[in-house]
Amino acid sequence: MSRTQYFVVHHEGQWKVKLNGTHYGPYNSQAAAARAAVDAAHKAGDQGYDAQVLVQGQNNQFRTEWTYGNDPYPPRG
Repeated sequence: MSRTQYFVVHHEGQWKVKLNGTHYGPYNSQAAAARAAVDAAHKAGDQGYDAQVLVQGQNNQFRTEWTYGNDPYPPRG
């Protein structure tokens, strides 16, 4: 089974969550979008999917923010 990846992206001037080519949001901040993505990924993980959240940073590079089964839920901070 492939990993379901939730991408937190800055798209058209707004923070959104991208999943399978579809954008969800907008959110007031990167942190709010990341929290929504982690919540969605956690639900997917509970349903048996290998889920992960990646956040777009400077230079448009992505970093892993949260991975189901590896990181605490709810996330700290």
